[in-house]
Amino acid sequence: MMRIRVSNECVGCGTCSLLSPEVFEIYKNFSIPNQLKVPGHEEECIDAAINCPVGAISVD
Repeated sequence: MMRIRVSNECVGCGTCSLLSPEVFEIYKNFSIPNQLKVPGHEEECIDAAINCPVGAISVD
């Protein structure tokens, strides 16, 4: 199963939640991925990681 991680570099810009609203939520200016919702949304998660302006999202 794919695992999503968000580092402390996250600035809460919301790009990830725009690209994958099913998986990412912005809470107090920080992105929180819902790991249980990743299956079925792998491509959106990869897009979110690629498009993160500060490179805070990693996909394993």
